[in-house]
Amino acid sequence: MRNHSNISNQYQKTMIRKMLTSAAARQAAVLILASLLTGCSGTGPKSDPGYQGVEIGVITYSWRSMPSTPGDIIRYCKEAGITSLELMGDVVEEYAGAPARPPFPENLREASQEERQAFRQKMEDHGKLVSEWRTSAATEEKYRELKKMFDDAGIGIHIVKFSPSRWSDEEIDYAFESAKILGAKGVCDEIGHESCERLGKFAEKHEMVAVFHNHGQPGDSTFNFEEYLAYSPNNMLNLDVGHYFGATGKHPNELIEKLQGRIFSIHLKDKTAKDADPADTNQPWGEGDTPLEDILNLIRENQWPIYCDIELEYEIPEGSDAVKETAKCVEYCKNILSPE
Repeated sequence: MRNHSNISNQYQKTMIRKMLTSAAARQAAVLILASLLTGCSGTGPKSDPGYQGVEIGVITYSWRSMPSTPGDIIRYCKEAGITSLELMGDVVEEYAGAPARPPFPENLREASQEERQAFRQKMEDHGKLVSEWRTSAATEEKYRELKKMFDDAGIGIHIVKFSPSRWSDEEIDYAFESAKILGAKGVCDEIGHESCERLGKFAEKHEMVAVFHNHGQPGDSTFNFEEYLAYSPNNMLNLDVGHYFGATGKHPNELIEKLQGRIFSIHLKDKTAKDADPADTNQPWGEGDTPLEDILNLIRENQWPIYCDIELEYEIPEGSDAVKETAKCVEYCKNILSPE
């Protein structure tokens, strides 16, 4: 899993750092970053022709209510018509042999203080076991085996959500190395100053990207995405347009047009508007206020290489399941991008 850089790549990254100090040269830095991305193990978006050049995928978190072994996920992808994934790290590590997580107690909110403390201790002990496993027992073989499973099914993994910003340095190296073996271009975490400052350096080291996901933070008027991107030229965004719209009331296309060279992927969901009743609430697609049609058409018209991933968060109707609902979201996208 060792990383082998060369003089050319080091020179390119040095130039990026220098150019980022000048707003006028920022676009040139983005172009160099794009050239670095082509050297990753994964390929760029390769969408179904029906999506007119837009890559429609899914984050496997969407299927959290269902069994989620790699075999399950491959089956769900086939049923929903998906060939592109943001893969959750727990799926990866469970397959690779990480120590099993303690079962989450039922009705934890009603548990006594002693019972809650006992569970917290179990989770802390488990965390130590997993940390040791990552650095001493995890093997490339299992990750190569996993990649072959998805490759054989025609499914690409463009990002792995390990969320490793609080891990040890050795574990973060493991996260990027493992993601690269799986064919991913980067590792995802939640946006924050500490995580963006720390993971950006590792992304540069491994010649990959660190990708950061937002929730409702943009609703704070002092929040600025560019502050987080500035920590490293290899920092990019996983822009959740539903959370952004629900928290700010602003049309996401304004931000997408401004930062498109630093947006790696988008999470698609439909939410009500900031001033709606109920406000900022997940809805079945087409029943909320998020301008998904505008967003998808903007990316299609510009042919920007941005992964667009469905994140299923609305309540699943009785008689349905997460895979059936994901398939509805896929069809919703296809009707926008190829209405004929």
